[in-house]
Amino acid sequence: MLPLAELDEAPVAEAEKKSEEPSLFKVLLHNDDYTTMEFVVWILESVFNMPEEQAVQVMLNVHIQGVGVAGFYTYEVAEMKVEKTIALAREQEFPLLATMEPA
Repeated sequence: MLPLAELDEAPVAEAEKKSEEPSLFKVLLHNDDYTTMEFVVWILESVFNMPEEQAVQVMLNVHIQGVGVAGFYTYEVAEMKVEKTIALAREQEFPLLATMEPA
């Protein structure tokens, strides 16, 4: 055993595990000629938890540019949000397309 004075000077083994951030994926909503703007805003508010003002802005991006970013998520969360969006759209008979790609 080391004397107390030497313990203070002994090197400390540090566990320098660098936890890597999980890769993020962006969820995209794509424009079509049938899904209503109101439904897209509702999807953004309910599935993506956006405030109304932001949801309207993203909806306008979808409408004008053809695609809009609904959010950035880990793979599993992005996949779930894409599936939920498509399922809700199909329930309302809208062809809204949601996809995901690496951010």
